[in-house]
Amino acid sequence: MKVGLMHFATEETAAITTYARRAEELGFESLWLPEHPAIPVGFKTPYPGGGELPELYKHMPDPFVALAAAAGATTHLKLGTAISLVPERNPIHCAKEVATLDLVSGGRFLFGVGSGWLKEESELMGVDFPRRWSQTREHLLAMKALWTQEEASFAGKYVNFGPVWSYPKPVQRPHPPILIGGELEKVAERVADFGDGWLPRYMMSKPAEIEAGRRRIEALFRERGRDPSALDITLFGCRADRKEMQTWFDAGVTRILFVVHPEPPAAGLARLERLAACL
Repeated sequence: MKVGLMHFATEETAAITTYARRAEELGFESLWLPEHPAIPVGFKTPYPGGGELPELYKHMPDPFVALAAAAGATTHLKLGTAISLVPERNPIHCAKEVATLDLVSGGRFLFGVGSGWLKEESELMGVDFPRRWSQTREHLLAMKALWTQEEASFAGKYVNFGPVWSYPKPVQRPHPPILIGGELEKVAERVADFGDGWLPRYMMSKPAEIEAGRRRIEALFRERGRDPSALDITLFGCRADRKEMQTWFDAGVTRILFVVHPEPPAAGLARLERLAACL
């Protein structure tokens, strides 16, 4: 069973190098970080979790910088974004960051992506919010060109460049796995079109829905001549309960992420010890 950690790191939690090293020692397969570059003061978009926006959203480090530090402190722990807000990043710059992180980690990066929910933040970062998934798709296709072509070029509505040289190329070929966040009714076509895996949310899913989603995406993979056995389904969140975890794995999940909220350093590391009992 592959079990990882989706860690809401802040400047007050344990150093990411310490946290990553201990996660690897305890046997966790991967460490994932979220992304919110800036939260506009006075935003009006409702928080999807209900109620007030948790304070931690204002204190997230840049995931690529933090994961690069984690890579230097570990040897085999996989490192992921859960999720990177792709349309909020310049795709040429982001492609360089992804390739560099994959290089310095020795091919351990997993690229979890989404389009974002906070309208005011998205617009602050230049996103065409009503068409953010179209923009996300185009950014990812442009990045694939940069990762795989010696002299890359791309022509689209949101991204136009080339020919350009962009190195280093990722260690993983043709590129790190792209896992797409979202619910089944919309995500299946996206995964088959421009992704390699699915990041469903625990609180929005049931095992039967995961099973149905896997069948749907695998069928779309076959239609496109893609190998359905390569599909990655990473469940974003789960209770630390072995019996429940097995239910999700039986439904077709390939990886489970425990969501870990901010705590002072000693408490956060102690929580890792308790979670490791489920491995």
